[in-house]
Amino acid sequence: MRSIPECVSDPATEAALRALEIAAAQVSAMPTQALSNRDRLTLIRRVETIVRMLPAAGLQWTAQLHEQWSSTEFAANNLVDTLADSLRITPAEARARTRAADDLAHHTGLTGDTLAPPLPATATAYRAGAIAPAHVKIIRDVLHHLPVAVDAATRADVEVMLAENARELRPDQLRRVADKLEALINPDGTFTDADRARRRAFTMSRQGPDLMSTCTATVDPEVRAYLEAIFAKYAKPGLLNPDDTTPMIEGDPDEAAVQRDTRSAAQRQHDAIKAVLRDGIASGRLGQHRGLPVTVIVSMTLRELEDAVAQAIPDGPLPRIADPAGPAVATGGGAVVSVGDALRLASHAHHYLALFDDSDGRPLYLGRSKRIATVDQRIVLHARDIGCTFPGCTKPGYLCQVHHRTEWSAGGATDADQLTFVCEPHHQQAGTHITGWGTTTAPGDRADAGRTQWIPPVHIDPARRPRVNMYHHPSEYLTHTTEPEHRKPG
Repeated sequence: MRSIPECVSDPATEAALRALEIAAAQVSAMPTQALSNRDRLTLIRRVETIVRMLPAAGLQWTAQLHEQWSSTEFAANNLVDTLADSLRITPAEARARTRAADDLAHHTGLTGDTLAPPLPATATAYRAGAIAPAHVKIIRDVLHHLPVAVDAATRADVEVMLAENARELRPDQLRRVADKLEALINPDGTFTDADRARRRAFTMSRQGPDLMSTCTATVDPEVRAYLEAIFAKYAKPGLLNPDDTTPMIEGDPDEAAVQRDTRSAAQRQHDAIKAVLRDGIASGRLGQHRGLPVTVIVSMTLRELEDAVAQAIPDGPLPRIADPAGPAVATGGGAVVSVGDALRLASHAHHYLALFDDSDGRPLYLGRSKRIATVDQRIVLHARDIGCTFPGCTKPGYLCQVHHRTEWSAGGATDADQLTFVCEPHHQQAGTHITGWGTTTAPGDRADAGRTQWIPPVHIDPARRPRVNMYHHPSEYLTHTTEPEHRKPG
């Protein structure tokens, strides 16, 4: 992970680890041109076994880390973030490893005795390098998806059977065996409310190049009943047709409206859900979140809005535009919408539109439903920071707290230009002490002047060089080393 390997304090462990590193370097560099194909296949199989053994050992170390965790040792106060930052893996992967360690590692009981892994046969085969991570995933998925009514003895038999088959079968073959076992154990497909509750889920993918998102849902019977009622009213042909000048929202569409509606059933259901969500937000019944009404906040510069107007109506004054062109802009939740969509959002509810002069970032105009200072300040942060300012963090503004760049306890002022957005996990890492992250403001001679700088603790960077998060301002990835035009002489 680093150019200079870190040392383990225990001499025996350090010697074994160094020997492994030397052996791995030797094996990867040895000449194999003179080997036969049979020898090469043997080499690949033996190395594959070794490669499989190492992650199994890593799960045991992860379990020990978890059991002996101390929130004072590292800047991050949880195991998942510490693993993700140290190994440069995603938090999802780090979380998956900790969950796998729960099933496949030995644990220490309350009396200090060593407890066998919950999946002992699978753990033994994994440590021996006899099965691959894909086998392990299939076994764990099957056992976690079994109905809660299946007794412990049957679960243990299933685990042993799958682990034995995994030693001989490919993952795709093991999947078919697992399907047979599940059908045998639960032939009637009987599931309880607790089983259904475990499976409920809603996932939303990242936006694609066309700004569209793919959503996958596993809903319980109650949610399905709600959706059926919504679709029965709003997903009828001719209703809520966005191509109509004035879409119908009530009553039964006439034959002409039905004939004009060329949407598929899936598209009509999409538009029905959008109408219900829009109505829920516009109603104001959702209350507040972090001091702001639950609404949609959109950030754009004054130039972006003016350019959109100019493209839509080149010669006219500032009119009300139905579908202006222009670059995509960010919302407080991290989504990206077109300028036209942003203005349509504003027409349906008390959404906040913060316009900034793109030359120096000074707030020019804040549209808001009521005058409350803390609300105003959060709107400014939504427009300026967009999301968490911690280096590398992708959390949007909706999930952020407000942090004083100069700690409140150190005399920091609650002024908009002295506040910054930071998500809750990274907020807990902020501080002026040696093990925490400090914050300051980028000086005025930089291209990112006025932005929040984070100063890492010494165990991450002994020089404590300030860092700026450019994720929410992607144009800076290519321009942050150059002076902005308005700062250049002349």
